[in-house]
Amino acid sequence: MKKKIFTIFQYVFFLGLGILFVWLTIKNITPQQWSHIRVSIKNARRWVIVPVVVMLLLSHYFRALRWKILMEPLGYHPSKFNTWAAVMIGYMVNAGVPRLGEVVKCSLLARYENVRTDKLIGTIVMERAVDLVSLILLFTIALIFQGNIIGSYVAGLFGSFFQDPSGHTSLKKIIITLSAIIIFFIIFYVVLKRFGHIDAVAKVKNVVKGILHGLSSIRLIKNKGWFLFYSVLIWVLYLLSTTAGIYALHETEHLGFSAGLTTLAVGSVGMIVTPGGIGAYPFLVEKLMLLYNVPEETGAALGWLLWSAQTLIILGGGLIFSGLFSYYNKSKKIEAREQHT
Repeated sequence: MKKKIFTIFQYVFFLGLGILFVWLTIKNITPQQWSHIRVSIKNARRWVIVPVVVMLLLSHYFRALRWKILMEPLGYHPSKFNTWAAVMIGYMVNAGVPRLGEVVKCSLLARYENVRTDKLIGTIVMERAVDLVSLILLFTIALIFQGNIIGSYVAGLFGSFFQDPSGHTSLKKIIITLSAIIIFFIIFYVVLKRFGHIDAVAKVKNVVKGILHGLSSIRLIKNKGWFLFYSVLIWVLYLLSTTAGIYALHETEHLGFSAGLTTLAVGSVGMIVTPGGIGAYPFLVEKLMLLYNVPEETGAALGWLLWSAQTLIILGGGLIFSGLFSYYNKSKKIEAREQHT
């Protein structure tokens, strides 16, 4: 009962956070800016939605193929279609209830394939660990290639923090900050080790152990080359689809791949913060566009356009694959029965 109440509270909290971001995004928009947003979206290149849909569906397909590789050490070899369908349906469920989609896609696959749900959960942990590392690498690449935009902004924030009243770099502040970070990790380690019997601490400890176990389990993968290839390809398709979305608006078409890279990095954080990125994704994209000297209303239009396209593809694709999933497996059962007869 307590677990159910906590789950409901968690969902309500993150949904409320999403609504807060929605409010922060639209609260200062004037009637003139709303008019500009409508015109920008109305005049957008609508044909761009076709390659965006294709690229995002392909990214989910390659994610399914990567998941299949993670199942091979367990002795599981589900069909490509069932794995792809399970991934799409899982994304659809996650858009409404975070993390439930992971359980649903494992359960669906277990229903029609010779796999066990509890074993598949381990592969999901490994996937999330790889995604976390990929996101960190993405941010690093964005800082390297877009340092003049986001790098100077971040440097300005931290630079002013590490300066003394005279404007010079304060060695004292740097030493204090580094010491605080080291002490934090030491305390964090001690708390996890000594108070692991407490429920709240145990949950954090399990998350950390799951991530570390997921990363270490990669060594057991047989097709490491294909696993790496699919991992890179997934993010390349994300980048291409995001850049295509930026090109769809005439006001942002000049920004190109560089802005697509930073938008993907920042937007991915928004997708993590709230269910399906509601509110957070458009808000973060809008603030990012200000660094490219894009007007606030155009940034808002771009943020909502990109988020809406991804959400509609996830919801629409999830619904379509729900029907196809049932039909495909029913047909397969009938075919197997006829062959047996």
